[in-house]
Amino acid sequence: MKFLLLLLPLTLLAHMNIAVSYPYIGAITKSIGGEHINTVVLAKGNWDPHFVVPRPSLISKMRNADALIMNGGQLEIGWLPALLRRSANPKANVGADSFLNLSHHVELINKPSDVDRANGDIHPDGNPHFHLDPQNIIILAQTIKKFLISIDDEHADVYKKNYEKFESAWKEKMSIWKEKMASKKGMKVIQFHNNLAYFIKAYSLENIGTIEPLPGIPPSSKHIIKTIKLINEQKPCCILHDVYHSTKTAEYIRDKAGIKIILMPHDIGAIETIEDLTSLFDYLTGALQ
Repeated sequence: MKFLLLLLPLTLLAHMNIAVSYPYIGAITKSIGGEHINTVVLAKGNWDPHFVVPRPSLISKMRNADALIMNGGQLEIGWLPALLRRSANPKANVGADSFLNLSHHVELINKPSDVDRANGDIHPDGNPHFHLDPQNIIILAQTIKKFLISIDDEHADVYKKNYEKFESAWKEKMSIWKEKMASKKGMKVIQFHNNLAYFIKAYSLENIGTIEPLPGIPPSSKHIIKTIKLINEQKPCCILHDVYHSTKTAEYIRDKAGIKIILMPHDIGAIETIEDLTSLFDYLTGALQ
C-alpha cells in the first residue's frame, strides 16, 4: 500500500511530451491540452522558420517526444527530416498515429503551377504560412483537439472543454481585429518575402509585389530599381518586412522611394513583446496605421 501511495503522485503528474515545430503550434496545443501535456517547441519565434539547425539539444527533445505536430507545407523541409532521422523516434515518424501535419487540414493558397527550382525556393504545396489568417487558427485548434483525443481518449472531455474556451475567446478577438482592420481594406502594401499572404487575404489588403524577385533569392540591382519604380507608380503604404531577413535592402528602397518599413512578426517570440497568439495578432492588426 505504501508503495502504491508513493507512485500515485507520479501518476497524477504524468503527461505526454508533445513536440511541435513552431511556437504558435505550441501555444494552441498547450491551450487545448492543458495540464495533461508538456509542449516541447523546437524552433524559436525569431528564427527563420525555413532554416533551423538540428542541434543535439533538439535531437534529444525529439527523441523523448510522445508525439509530433508540424506545420507542414514543406516549411520544415530544410531541417525537420534530418532531426527525425537522428532522433530515430518512431512516435514522430510520418504516418504514425502520434504524428500530425497541420497543412493537410487547411486550404493552402499560392500553389505554383511550375515547381522548377529556377523559380526560387518555392513550396510545391502552396504558401505554408497559413497560421497568419486568424480564421485558420480555429481550424488548427479543432485539428489539434481531435489529434489529442485520438492519442489520449482518457482526457477527451478536458480537451473538448479547453477547445470550446479557446474558440470562444478567439472569436471575440477576431471581431475586434476585423473592426480594427475594416478601414484598411484595399490598402496597398509591398513585402520583402511573401510570408504575410494569408494575413493580407484575410483583411483584403493588396500586395503589389515582393522585394525578393523569387522566394529565397536576394534582389539584384536591376530588381531593386524595378521595385522603386513600382512603388513610385503604385504608392503602397509601406514595406511589410519579416524579422529574420536583413532590412538593409528595404532601407535603401525606403530612402529612395520615401516609403516606411514596418516590421511584421510571424510568430510568438519573433519580437520581445509578442508573448502569445493574441499579442501577435494585436500587433499585426495594429501595425498598419
